[in-house]
Amino acid sequence: MIEEGDRVILVGSKREYYLRAGPGKFGSDAGEIQLAGLVGKMPGDRIETHLGKPFTIRVPRPPDLFCHGKRSGAPMLPKDIGMVIAYTGMNRKDSVLDAGTGSGVAAIYFGGIAQQVDTYEIRPEFARLAEKNIADAHLDNVTVHADDVLSAEGSYDIVHLDMMIQKEHVAHAWSLLVPGGFFVTYTPFFEQTFSVIDACNELFSGGVNCFECMERELTRTVRGTRPSTRVAHSGFLTIARK
Repeated sequence: MIEEGDRVILVGSKREYYLRAGPGKFGSDAGEIQLAGLVGKMPGDRIETHLGKPFTIRVPRPPDLFCHGKRSGAPMLPKDIGMVIAYTGMNRKDSVLDAGTGSGVAAIYFGGIAQQVDTYEIRPEFARLAEKNIADAHLDNVTVHADDVLSAEGSYDIVHLDMMIQKEHVAHAWSLLVPGGFFVTYTPFFEQTFSVIDACNELFSGGVNCFECMERELTRTVRGTRPSTRVAHSGFLTIARK
């Protein structure tokens, strides 16, 4: 059941809207909706505008938060987050350290799978935004730390970094990982990726691999179907095992 303050998505015939249930109203070319009328509804229920136009109520999942949540910069794409989850075997028993939180997209995906996620963001304004997005996702197992990841302590099954990575970050990640744990970095450029690979080769005896995941969306029109012309490259994933 939807409660006051919950995020919802209203899906119309042509557009969808990311809103919060509670006081106030929302207006579009389809008419106005009193947002208090969303409280007590269930996912899949319908609500009508004052013009009688129907919208279906949807509760956001991580892909919706990726599309609609407020951003502090360019987040990791779902295709790359999926590779982190797949190649580390992330599961409900895992404790995960994430750094370079940004708007919290990767932490939200990880929080839906792992037992516990600690995510570090050195920029306080980004950390505050991530906390709001994570709260909207109703994840009480994700903790945002407005601090340098080099201050992190403890023991983790997976360490994931999406940030400017220096050799000391690789060494610190190694020290935090349990035996058999995975270290993953997301880097956009060859030069930084090579530096990470070289640093990992000095420390990680369980193997080091680097991947690029290419994604092409199909575009279908009356003229025909072809791959989208969007840029395919996003970043490189380096995965090392302790």
